[in-house]
Amino acid sequence: MKKQLDLQLLAIFGGGLLFNLIFWNEELGINLLIHALFIILALCTDTSRLKDKKVLFFGATNLFAAILVVYNNMALNIIGYYLSLFIFVGFTQGHLIKTVFSAGFSGFLQILSSPINLIKKLITVKLGKHTLKPFLRPFKYVIIPIIILFFFTIIYSIASPVFGSYVNELGNFIERNFLFFFKDLAFDRIFHIVLGILFTAGILLGFKENALEKLEISQTEKLLRKRREKNTSSFTQEIKAIFFGNAISKKMALKTENIIGIISLIALNILLLLLNGIDINTLWLGNTVDLPGKNYSAELHDATNALIFSIIMAMLVIIYFFSGNLNFFSRSKHLKTLAYIWIAQNAFLVCSVLLRDYNYIAMHGLTYKRIGVLVFLMLCTAGLATVYIKVAQQKTLFYLLKTNGIIWYVILISFGTINWDVLIVNYNIDNRKTITLDLDHVMSLSDKTLPILDKNRAMLAAYSKDSRYSYEVFDTIPETAVQIDTVSASAQTTSVSPSIDTAKVKADYEKKAVENFNDRLNNRIERYKEQQAQLSWLSWNYRDWQVKKYFEEHK
Repeated sequence: MKKQLDLQLLAIFGGGLLFNLIFWNEELGINLLIHALFIILALCTDTSRLKDKKVLFFGATNLFAAILVVYNNMALNIIGYYLSLFIFVGFTQGHLIKTVFSAGFSGFLQILSSPINLIKKLITVKLGKHTLKPFLRPFKYVIIPIIILFFFTIIYSIASPVFGSYVNELGNFIERNFLFFFKDLAFDRIFHIVLGILFTAGILLGFKENALEKLEISQTEKLLRKRREKNTSSFTQEIKAIFFGNAISKKMALKTENIIGIISLIALNILLLLLNGIDINTLWLGNTVDLPGKNYSAELHDATNALIFSIIMAMLVIIYFFSGNLNFFSRSKHLKTLAYIWIAQNAFLVCSVLLRDYNYIAMHGLTYKRIGVLVFLMLCTAGLATVYIKVAQQKTLFYLLKTNGIIWYVILISFGTINWDVLIVNYNIDNRKTITLDLDHVMSLSDKTLPILDKNRAMLAAYSKDSRYSYEVFDTIPETAVQIDTVSASAQTTSVSPSIDTAKVKADYEKKAVENFNDRLNNRIERYKEQQAQLSWLSWNYRDWQVKKYFEEHK
C-alpha cells in the first residue's frame, strides 16, 4: 500500500510538471493528446479497472475526443473533451455509478475538491520517522475560507467599481512592498505548475465514499409492482395526495388514476392536434395565413419553444402516470394508447420544426443557432423514442436518464468530427445565389475559414458594398455633399449648393468599402500568422496546419 501511495504521489507531481511543460504559452493541440494519454495510463495502472466495460468505453471516447481536438481544434471539441474527461474520471473512481450525469458530476466535484484531497494524501506521507501532518493540517482549515474569500472578492470587485479600485490598490501595494524580493521568480509559471498538480490530483485521487454510487446502486431500469403499505407513503404518493385528496388512499386508487390520466391525455391530444392541424394547413400544404410581422425566424423560434414545452409536458405527464403500479393495471390499455398517440403527435411536431428550420436555412443560410435546432430535434427524437419504450416495456425514470445520457454523450462526441465553421462558410458561399449571404457572420467565424475567405476574396469584397461596411463609410459623408439644392420660398428664388456628382461619391465610397474589407481580411491573416509563429510543435493541429500550408503556397 505504501508503494502504491508513493507511485500515486509521484504521478501527481510528475503530472503537474508535465502539465506545465506542454501547456505553458501554448494553444491546445497535440499537447492535449499527450496529456490525455498520460491520464489514461495513470488511471489504468490499476488493472482491475480494465475489467469494467464502462471504464474502457469512456476511456476510449475520451481519447477519441482528444484526437478530435488535434484534428478539428474547435471550441466544441474542447468542450467535448473536458466533459468526457469528467465522465471518464467519474466512472473510473466510482465503479457503481451507472449514468453519465452522475459520473460527470462526480468527476467535476472530484477535480474541484483536489486541494483538500491532496492535503489529506500528503498528511499520510512519512519521511523516515517524521510526517508532514503538523505542517499540512492547518492548511485544511484555511484553504476553503481562502478560496471562498477570493471568489467573493472578485464578485464584489465587479459589482462595485470603488471596491474594485481598493482591491487593485491593495494588489499594487503587495507587489511593490512584498514581492520586490522575489522579482526574479516567475509567479505566473509557479502558479501554472501548482494548477497542473491540483488538476492531476483531482483526476487521480478519488473519494473514499461516493454518495452517488450509493444512490444509484439501488436503482433499476425495470419497473416492479410493489404493494403499498398502509402507514407509509412515497414522495410520488404524497404529491398525488395533494391533488386527489382521500381518493388516493382508497382501494380504487388505480382506477381513479387511470380515469384522470385518460381525461388528461385526451385533452392534451386535442390541444396538440389543433396545433399540428394548423401546421399541416399552413406549413405542409402551403396555405399561408397573412399575419402582421410574419417571418421564418419568429415561426422557427415559436415552434421550437412549443416543442420544448410539449416534450417536457409529455415526459412529465407520462412519467407521472406510468411511474408505479398503474403500469400493471389491467384496464390501462386505453391510457397507454393515448400516450402512444401523444408521442406520435410530438414526433410530427418535430417534423414540422425540422421543415421550418430547413426553409429558414434555404432562405438565410447556415448559422450555429440553426444547426443547434437540428441537434435539439435529434435529442427530442431520442427522448420520444425512449419514452415510448418506457411505456411499452414498463421501464423506470432511471432508465430514461441512463439511456438518454448515453445518447446525448455520443451525439456530443460525434458532432465534434465536423468542422462546423468551415461547413457554414462553404455552404453559405456556395449557395449565395439562393440565400441572403451575411458577410458579417461569415467574417466572424474562426481562423480555420481564412483560406476559404481568401479564395473568395473578390466575390466577398463585392458583397461588402452592400454590407454594413459601406453604410458606415457612407454615413461619414457631410450633409452638404448630399444636399443638392434648396429652395427659398420667402425669396421665391432657387439657391443651389455646390453641385456634387452623387454617382462618383457613391463609387468612391463603395471602393472604400472594398478596401476596408480587404484590409480587415489582410489584418486577420497577418495576426494569425504572428500568433502561429509564437507556438511550438506542442500546439500543432491539423486544421491550423492546413491554413498555414495554404498561405505558404499562396504567398
